[in-house]
Amino acid sequence: MSSCGFLNMATIGDFDPLNATIPATKVEITVSCRNLLDRDTFSKSDPICVLYTQGIGSKEWREFGRTEVIDNTLNPDFVRKFILDYFFEERQNLKFDLYDVDSKSTNLSKHDFLGQIFCTLGEVVGSLGGRMEKSLGGIPGKKCGTIIVKAEELSNCRESVMMQFCGNKLDKKDFFGKSDPFLVFYRSNEDGTTIKVEVYDWDRDGGHDFIGEFSTSYRELSRGQSQFNVYEVINPKKKGKKKKYLNSGTVTLLSFLADIEVTFLDYIKGGTQINFTVAIDFTASNGNPAQPTSLHYMNPYQLNAYAMALKAVGEIIQDYDSDKMFPALGFGAKLPPDGRISHEFALNGNPQNPYCNGIDGVMEAYYQSLKSVTLYGPTNFSPVINHVARYAASIKDGSQYFILLIITDGVISDMAQTKESIVNAACLPMSIIIVGVGPAEFDAMIELDGDEVRISSRGRNAERDIVQFVPFRDYIDRTGNHILSMARLAKDVLAEIPDQFLSYMKTRGIKPSPTPPPYTPPGHPLQTQI
Repeated sequence: MSSCGFLNMATIGDFDPLNATIPATKVEITVSCRNLLDRDTFSKSDPICVLYTQGIGSKEWREFGRTEVIDNTLNPDFVRKFILDYFFEERQNLKFDLYDVDSKSTNLSKHDFLGQIFCTLGEVVGSLGGRMEKSLGGIPGKKCGTIIVKAEELSNCRESVMMQFCGNKLDKKDFFGKSDPFLVFYRSNEDGTTIKVEVYDWDRDGGHDFIGEFSTSYRELSRGQSQFNVYEVINPKKKGKKKKYLNSGTVTLLSFLADIEVTFLDYIKGGTQINFTVAIDFTASNGNPAQPTSLHYMNPYQLNAYAMALKAVGEIIQDYDSDKMFPALGFGAKLPPDGRISHEFALNGNPQNPYCNGIDGVMEAYYQSLKSVTLYGPTNFSPVINHVARYAASIKDGSQYFILLIITDGVISDMAQTKESIVNAACLPMSIIIVGVGPAEFDAMIELDGDEVRISSRGRNAERDIVQFVPFRDYIDRTGNHILSMARLAKDVLAEIPDQFLSYMKTRGIKPSPTPPPYTPPGHPLQTQI
């Protein structure tokens, strides 16, 4: 018998099974400023920085915390840090306000305002090396200086350990056949010095039979395979009853491999870019865009479901893409001038360069194409999946990861080809998000999602799960709060991305790049004397 035990020495805070979410990644924020406004007559300003955050789907700013006051400087490096929970799948808006402190009062209105910036936490961690520099604003007609915000991921304990054990001559508990042993590990005290291991014989009905136990420590196990790591398995009851009892068998450590767990933010900090492509369904089943019943209706007063899904997901991902140029594609339409049907056309009308500037540029191209193309059909996904896969296949070194957002109203026409495309894409640095809009049945999409059954094509299983499907209707806020609807949608569709990203990097053995040095503007070249 050789059973593999996996022992992770990290501690996860108090576990609440009712609200069982993965413990949040914590990020430590450090603030510095340069060239602040001077508001004091006889000396320099005495600055303080105040951080505000917003609740999910809320526009109200709440004070999160304050740094210390640094006297008499326009270039403060604040020591007190802000520790925030970081979620890739949320748009976490931040506001930094600076004041010149003039008295002991905690009331900020009693102090001089020195400027502010608005940003997202994603913008900070997505900046080169986790360091964002921005001009302070908020005072018309004045240059307020700059702010430097740095993000550092706080790691609990990142060391994970893979150990392999084998058992010898363990007591036979089954009447017929041999035992089916397994090990249970307990950390007996907080500092992890003693580890108790119990050995059981597995039974189908759950009433596993106790074989015996032994104790060890992390230090002993870390020696790896040696005579010290052969343990006698003792059953205290048997030992008490039988004088000649020696043991109930032995367990031997065969291997001990310690590894440092890398995180999503390690890759982002090392410069990995996330490329975002959107593909929009222009099939006739969406309804005539000129009619209010159409899913593509251009209501001057509010976003339609396509625009909401695009904005909700795109505004979060854009923080991780430094050039903010996004390819935007459409499928299922007849194109001008000759009415040919396309399942992979550029929304901006330029097939050589389908890139749009920022999410606003994508929205603009979407609205323009609605005016020029004719909705048609069928609903084919594979051409747009293959389009992104071609790019992903050319950059497999871990410097880029691709996310394709497909927004569709429903029933897919090329199911077999789409499955084949997804199985092929599962080996590439890419993930696919499908948002279903409108009232259709989305059974085929649930199959593509692969959460229940891993997707396969022609007998080949997808190497990993890369598709996340959600129907937009499940997220619409009953009170009409679209900000909340969009935040809920984004939270759900993006939640799996960091793990999908890590599974690609780990299976390919790609390590994060070291953090690049901070940018320094080029100085004057030295004159060489001849």
